[in-house]
Amino acid sequence: MGLVLFLDESGDHSLQKIDPGYPMFVLCGIVMEDQYHDGAATDALNGFKDSLLGRHDIILHTVDFTRNQNGFEQMIDREFRARFFRQLQGLLRDMQFKIVACAIRKHEHLGKYGLNALDPYMLSLSIVIERFIFECGSPGGIVVAESRSETFDSALELAFLDLKVRGTSYVPGSKIRRRIHNFAIRGKNENIAGLQFADVVATPIGRHVLGKKTYPDDSEGGDFFSTVEGKFRRNWKGQYAGAGLVVLPK
Repeated sequence: MGLVLFLDESGDHSLQKIDPGYPMFVLCGIVMEDQYHDGAATDALNGFKDSLLGRHDIILHTVDFTRNQNGFEQMIDREFRARFFRQLQGLLRDMQFKIVACAIRKHEHLGKYGLNALDPYMLSLSIVIERFIFECGSPGGIVVAESRSETFDSALELAFLDLKVRGTSYVPGSKIRRRIHNFAIRGKNENIAGLQFADVVATPIGRHVLGKKTYPDDSEGGDFFSTVEGKFRRNWKGQYAGAGLVVLPK
């Protein structure tokens, strides 16, 4: 048995064009035991999809279920939409995983560092990998990131190689090399449960940091972020700020 870190993001990592409605980038990691993921977690996600959608080959993707598209056309119905979010919250509460995430306010990041501002994805990657290493300890684990494009995937692989050489502010490269046994980039269409859970919780984190409601449907199923909040990795004091969620710039 070993731990796996599944990575997905919310928002665009570009600093050249910043969406005024969502000037945020979030890299979200789901930390889960590999055997649990391949067994109980995948079965539970499939059961959730089967019960609501009648099939489990549909990818649980925030952009699709919030825009009523690509298999989620039923979401246009208010009653179905409310039931979907209630059951999704229940699914997340029952899952055995921890969240490690980094949220970057892009305007503030650019304002603070100017031309020296690091790419939000690459900066977030070092923060999240660092927390994962703290979590998995000496046994180590593997990292699975979601594929974007051939160019981006190549840049991501180079960024991880750089981490293994340079390390982070708190973790030397030698420790990253020892503890991260594999770094894989997988496609969304592969229907990997861990990547879908990361997708689902990333946007609520970003919206919460911006002071926005998690989803327009919060009034139907309660605050969605409260469910996400209960999953963050925490320190010995029970606090998740810094341990499970890092918001930058500080």
